[in-house]
Formats: sequence, C-alpha cells, structure tokens
Amino acid sequence: MKSAPSSRQHRIRGSLLGGAVGDALGAPVEFESRADIVRRFGSRGIRDFVPLDGVLGAITDDTQMGIFCAEGFIRAYVRFCLKGICSPESVIHHAYMRWLKTQGEEPNRLTFDVGMDGWLIGLRQLWVRRAPGATCLSALREAPGLGGRAPNNSKGCGTVMRIAPLGLGSLPDAPIGLFKFAADVAGLTHGHPTACLSAGFLAVMISHLVEGASLPDAIAAGKRLLVAEPDRGETLRAISDAEVMAVNVKADPAAVEQLGGGWVAEEALAIALYSVLTTSNFEDAIVLAVNHGGDSDSTGAIAGNIAGALYGTDGIPDRWLAHIELRDEISSVADDLLAVREDTLDVDDQAVWNRYPGW
Repeated sequence: MKSAPSSRQHRIRGSLLGGAVGDALGAPVEFESRADIVRRFGSRGIRDFVPLDGVLGAITDDTQMGIFCAEGFIRAYVRFCLKGICSPESVIHHAYMRWLKTQGEEPNRLTFDVGMDGWLIGLRQLWVRRAPGATCLSALREAPGLGGRAPNNSKGCGTVMRIAPLGLGSLPDAPIGLFKFAADVAGLTHGHPTACLSAGFLAVMISHLVEGASLPDAIAAGKRLLVAEPDRGETLRAISDAEVMAVNVKADPAAVEQLGGGWVAEEALAIALYSVLTTSNFEDAIVLAVNHGGDSDSTGAIAGNIAGALYGTDGIPDRWLAHIELRDEISSVADDLLAVREDTLDVDDQAVWNRYPGW
C-alpha cells in the first residue's frame, strides 16, 4: 500500500478522481447480478476497466453530476465574494439544470433560460447520456424555480453519489453549516429525509478526512450531527449496520448484499462505508464496492470519494488513473475546490470569472 499524502490537494484530488474511478469500474456491471459478474470476470469479479460505450474508463451521470455540483458551489463562492449575497443552493440547482441539458432534456417549468456559460458546458464528454437517474431527471425537469426542495418522496442514491464536492470545498466548521447545506442540496432532487441526511453525513465525513482525520473519527463526526436530526433513523441504522458488519465480517463481496443493493441513499452509503472500513487500500475498497448485484457505479463512486480522501491520489492505482475519462479536467476542478476551501481563489481574475461566472 502506498502511503497517504499529507496535503489537502492530494486528498481532494484523490476523492474527486477516486469517485470517477469507482464510477467507471462499476458502471459496466451496474445491472448484473453477483453470479453474472463472477461468470463474466471470474471468482474475483471485475478488477479492471472494461469499455462502456466503446470508452475505457468512461464516467456516468454520477461523476457528471458531481462535477456540476462542484461547479455550482464554486460559482456561488465567486458570486458571494464579489456581490456579498448569494443563495448557494440556487446556484448549484442552476448548475444541475446545465447538466440536465447535456442529457438532452429541458426544464419544463422555469420561466427563464438556463445560462449555458462557464467552462464545463463546453466539455463534450459531459454531454454523453449514460443511464442517468430517473428521479434526478424528473425533479429537474419539473422544478418550478431554483433552490426549492423537490416535491417527491424519493430516497434514491442520486443524492449521495454527487455530494462529495461540498465536503471537499468546505472546512468542517464552515460558517455555512455543511451538514444542513449538503442535505438541502440533496433535497433539490430527492424529497425523502433519509436521502438528504445521508448526503449531509457524507459531506461532513469527507470534509474531516481532507483534514487528515482517521476514518472512524470522520464517521463519528458525521454521526454527531446526524443524531440531532428527527428523521435520522434509517440513515443512522445503515451506518451502524456497516460498522458492525465491518467488525464481524471480513471483506467479502457476497456479504455486501446484506446491506442492500445500493439503489437507495442509506444502502449505497452503507456499502461504501463497509468497503472502505474492511480494506486497507484504495484498490481493494473499490473492487469490493462494485462487485455486487446492485447499483455498482454509485456504490463505487461513493466508496471512491471516501477512499480517495483517505488515501489521496497516490493510493489510486496508476492503471486506473491513466484511463479515467476527463482526468485532467477533474483534477482541475479539485484544485479549484481546494482554492475555495482555503479562500485563495482569485475572484478578481478574469480567467476565474470565465470559468465560474458568479452572476
């Protein structure tokens, strides 16, 4: 195992790239049973990228939405610095609307045109549609405005698979209140409290990992905030199940399915936690997180976000990093999140405005 780097940059890059790696490894087997995966790849399951849509290391909507979440967060920071007022949830919602348009969809109820500026919208790889979540699409299509909670009761994993950038760009004690902020951003598409609280927990946990916290300490920090929430039951139980199983059951792909299929938020979070808790390096964590008969790309992405923040970029195997789609662009977004976290982004620089216009 390579030693984890000590710098925030390597942890933030590791988390964002790690999420993309887990997404890309799990995507080709997302709808396959564990038995089918074994028949196709052998008893150890899938361990290396296989082409998706003819692309090796292809990312899906999980990484796409995460990148647009990061863009919206950074644009909100630019706007606040320059104008002194901002609704970050609304700015991120607007970023998600840009993602919606890359998927060939249009918001049906907005009374204004979606701004198609900034730099991400020009990346043609982000315009590819790879099984986007139905709830994310429908919630964005039917949103009457920006910043409001989605009027549905979905607790799909589309909240947790995209939320890591908020934890990467925010200090644990950020004045904005990271737990509630992430939960509110999750609520833009998913109305069930469990979906939102799972996202709040994950964002806080990742923020602590970036500061060098151990995984148990980062989990404890997230739980301290979670237990104060009235609707904590399902999320807290899923986290506890993952912790208990990690103590009693060795890293075993067959055991992963005891935590569920990962299609809903708390199950995806639990699978990712178990995968990282029962392994000692990035590769083993991600392989464990994707080799089950469930939402493999999302559980891989979440485990990649966690393990990447824990082990840094040096912990990600070179054979995966070399082929991940949009590697350089994802690294650039990660560095911009670092600048926001450390309050060093030069918002007066025209180049920064061109990338992240904060109007």
